Amino acid sequence: MATVRLSYQTLAEQPAEEIVRAIVLADELGFYACYAADETYHKDAWQLMALAATRTKQIRLGPGVAPILLRDPALIAQTAATLDEISGGRAEVVISTGNFALLEQHGIEPERRPLARLREAHAVIRRLLDTGELDFAGDFYRYSGLFTAARPVQERVPVKLGGMRGPRSFELAGEISDGLLTACAYSPEAVRFAGGHFTAGARSSGRDPSSLDLADCVGCAISTDGESARAAAAFYIPSMPAELRERHGLEPERLAPIVEAFGRGDVAGALKLATPDITDPICIAGTPEEWVERMRTDFVPNGMTHLVLVIVDAPLVEG
Repeated sequence: MATVRLSYQTLAEQPAEEIVRAIVLADELGFYACYAADETYHKDAWQLMALAATRTKQIRLGPGVAPILLRDPALIAQTAATLDEISGGRAEVVISTGNFALLEQHGIEPERRPLARLREAHAVIRRLLDTGELDFAGDFYRYSGLFTAARPVQERVPVKLGGMRGPRSFELAGEISDGLLTACAYSPEAVRFAGGHFTAGARSSGRDPSSLDLADCVGCAISTDGESARAAAAFYIPSMPAELRERHGLEPERLAPIVEAFGRGDVAGALKLATPDITDPICIAGTPEEWVERMRTDFVPNGMTHLVLVIVDAPLVEG
């Protein structure tokens, strides 16, 4: 089996000290990176990463993902450069337009040209990280004579794109960025879809796809009892685009009552409706041996060689 990178993603719900201890453990176990959800729902990802940087040695650190409609790209670059200095050259950046439900709660209208904005944001972040200076006149962002004292240690801080629906966001990641972090792609069809379009985007711009990072963020539980992972999978259903649900064989009419229950705040009712036949296709739960088999049969043959694990436990779901 091809080498598979394993990374950890924290949703940052627990006390800060517990979160950092988990990242330290991931570092000691040899995990490639730790990403933190950069959303208002959770504790601040950047501060937690900076704290973890002072207690870890090898693990790479960054947001997964930083929302460009909530954080100005120049400030993302400044913060990433500072984190890179604190960590001794271990920072990464993953950006996207953001969680649509969260943007609505912030009173922000969906972007009509999301990929054009994302392309510009990537250019802004890349330029400020690389040079420390910024003159930029785009359709969405404008800067004149901007500079920063925040300078990274790495020669090139990786800047990747996050995407969930595709295909154009996957293609854009392959075309311009250092990689793609997709989410909730569990079925071979969903993995092939993301990987295929990412590869096509890279090749369209003359880039070698194998030189880029193709990662999948998945909710999971490693144990003989997968109930925690199944409950967590139910929480992701409302945020999954319809096209992604279909790639897992989940019919809209079966999911509509779950989405409606979440929408009216009836979490217990939604979880009761999310039966195993619905949640099993959108989580990974089981023994270590079952995990290895899933990677061997569903992920690696379809081009995915980096898994970002949202490791779910009962307190996270129930608390």
